[in-house]
Amino acid sequence: MAREEKTTEPARVLIVDDEENFRAMLTELLRDQGYAAAAAGCSADAVEALSREPHDVVLLDIRLGRENGIEVLKRIKRDFPDVEVVMVTAFGSVNLAVEATKLGSFDFVEKPLNHDHFDIVLKNAAASAALRREVAVLREERRREAPPDDLVGPSAALLEIREQIAKIAGSGRSTVLIQGETGVGKELVARMIHWSRGADPGPFVVLNCASLPSELLESELFGYEKGAFTDARAQKKGLLELAADGTLFLDEIGELSLPLQAKLLRAIEIKSFRRLGGTSDVKVATRVLAATHRDLLAMAREGKFREDLYYRLMVIPLRVPPLRERPEDILPIARHLVQALNRELDRSVEGVTPEAEVVLARYPWPGNVRELRNVLERAILLHSEKVVRLEDLPPEVRSGVAPTVAPAAGVPAAFQIPSNGAGIPTMAEVEKLAIEFALERSGGNKTKAAEALGISRQTLRTKLKDYCMAGPEEDG
Repeated sequence: MAREEKTTEPARVLIVDDEENFRAMLTELLRDQGYAAAAAGCSADAVEALSREPHDVVLLDIRLGRENGIEVLKRIKRDFPDVEVVMVTAFGSVNLAVEATKLGSFDFVEKPLNHDHFDIVLKNAAASAALRREVAVLREERRREAPPDDLVGPSAALLEIREQIAKIAGSGRSTVLIQGETGVGKELVARMIHWSRGADPGPFVVLNCASLPSELLESELFGYEKGAFTDARAQKKGLLELAADGTLFLDEIGELSLPLQAKLLRAIEIKSFRRLGGTSDVKVATRVLAATHRDLLAMAREGKFREDLYYRLMVIPLRVPPLRERPEDILPIARHLVQALNRELDRSVEGVTPEAEVVLARYPWPGNVRELRNVLERAILLHSEKVVRLEDLPPEVRSGVAPTVAPAAGVPAAFQIPSNGAGIPTMAEVEKLAIEFALERSGGNKTKAAEALGISRQTLRTKLKDYCMAGPEEDG
């Protein structure tokens, strides 16, 4: 959307001419036509203007007082290569035009100006500059999207994952299910699969299925047509469509409601779908990668996950083992993270002391790589030393004993939140437990349970359906 907004801004044009009257006339003319026009009377002023703020087009007089416009052209194209230069002269010469073109000028116009021809040349030059900028932005975005490094670590488990990713590269658009505990790096694996397709693999779009309620997830995933519901004032493309010719990564796919699972399965199977409120199918060539820390097969047996979707996702299964199962990877990852954090935080930490490395290597890391990163980031931010020392690490890491989630005082056992490996439950897990607790306290009365939860009775009914929770039909 940001790029769309930029295209509506007026093109910036710099007029470089030693004739003051011509500069003033042309500046006023271009401003009347909607351009953001500025002027300079010599090359020094022109370079200063170009250095101060970006311009799209330079209108450069080939006879710039005592200066040679050709030499000024060379300097502009050297120092400001993204700017289009249109040469302007009262001394028409085919030889000068050819020389200027060879040196990178966009076009060549003569004084007095033929306004129709001049308008066309200027519009084309501005469009060319805008396109050049957009391509540069897209290249930079694509470069940033790419994983900066491979999976770090010498373990046999990571070696096997790398080999599997290399094989997956030639698997077209087959679905992949990436399984592993929270924080092990499932998204990194997904990005590596995406980029294994080649130099231009298309967009990589991420949707965390646990981050939104089910009623919003559907519109986020599939989009909607104008008027599909009260606030649908314009058509919106869903992430599945925005990821066309690329990859859609569905993190925590176990949180999808059963109705959404059915719609996703159909979209994967027939490679098309309908936006909310739509009457025609949208065809997409999108690769779907999914990840979860939950046991989807067990959920399928309990009726909480569609068995057909499970097997559709399991075309290519990948398991990323927790850090405690590959301790030989801990220190290489820690060293890699220190360098990455140096770049992000603008620090110059040289590494981790041997004493600190010993305790890092023996700690079980229940939060996996994410926890390791957080520990190192905190140490680097809060301490100004050139190295991460033993005393910079939190007490639980120094002791080698991971903390456990203790029951909160005054909270009944029915509402104790289980650890998911990182000690942090998902929002969906918390919500489901809250609903179960409210129903238990209200004796199964949905109206009272909804009031206690601060939601409407209809919302409670929807959530019971989404979570496949059996609830009493009568309220008593």
